[in-house]
Amino acid sequence: MTSPTFPPVFDGHNDALLKQYENGAMGFADGYDAHIDVPKAKVGGFGGGFFAIWVPITLDEDGIFDQMLQPSYDIPLFGPIDQQEALSLATKQVAILSRLEAGGALQICTSTAQIRACLDRGKMAAVMHIEGAEAIDGDFDALEMFYRAGLRSLGIVWARETIFGHGVPFRFPSTGDTGPGLTPKGVELVRQCNRLGIMLDMSHLNEAGFWDVVKTSDAPIVATHSNAHAICPNARNLTDRQLHAIRDSDGMVGLNFATAFLRPDGQMVADTPLELMLRHLDHLIEHLGEDRVGLGSDFDGAMVPEAIGDIAGLPALRSAMRGHGYNEALMAKLCNENWLRVLGETWKE
Repeated sequence: MTSPTFPPVFDGHNDALLKQYENGAMGFADGYDAHIDVPKAKVGGFGGGFFAIWVPITLDEDGIFDQMLQPSYDIPLFGPIDQQEALSLATKQVAILSRLEAGGALQICTSTAQIRACLDRGKMAAVMHIEGAEAIDGDFDALEMFYRAGLRSLGIVWARETIFGHGVPFRFPSTGDTGPGLTPKGVELVRQCNRLGIMLDMSHLNEAGFWDVVKTSDAPIVATHSNAHAICPNARNLTDRQLHAIRDSDGMVGLNFATAFLRPDGQMVADTPLELMLRHLDHLIEHLGEDRVGLGSDFDGAMVPEAIGDIAGLPALRSAMRGHGYNEALMAKLCNENWLRVLGETWKE
């Protein structure tokens, strides 16, 4: 019996560059203890995705995970980071991504034609993304520099404040209505990204900031790695009203694999059934339509269901999707075509 074939996965979010930064930029091409590397990609049918540049801070991960095992939790926003310090750390991750490309592990893509070519020939496609705009200065000089280096997607905030806006805390149960909206500089950042054709990511932005982007942006509204608040009432997840605004903009949501944002109890537990991922996908499809939903794993940045484990386990999810009744056309949309559509619109192709 031959193994089933699936469309390659183009994914909305990963933190592989952070893993490389922590690992001394070693192991990605040959395989190492991480969710994403080249050998696992070949096994799992991982065609690429958004590679996040995230400015690391010292996290008490065990302490945070312990809190996220409680019936409720409220982990405050982290403090702001100096722009020059953030710029230095972000630049190091751009250099890592560039070296991975030079070594043949992946290709940095700035057009959907390049992504399609990579998917066709089995080369990992990478869209350069910034998660949290701490490295961007108020005059937007760094934004121009990163754009010339290949930046095509940007999240205004992570779980901390910037000069542009406010993230949501790790809080359960909660809505994303946790603070004020965009600052005047944040509104201008939206306009600058629209001008350049840089996709804006809503995934860590609070509700007030989300609605400010909806009012300001002339591009599709996108959340690269977010889930349905109606199923898991975590501050990080999107309400149906937000989903409808994304639908009306012809935008996109990528399903986050992080278990705390999947489970109705909000807990970060690896023993999380794939059926919960399908429930979120069904809900997103119901409220967004089949053309506006994809995958946004958060590989190398979160605990994912143990039935998947890492990108080598992606066939388990696609088998579950197919067994759930998703036909071949819908599978292709969810796995990669919807991301290519929204990128083409945002990048003004």
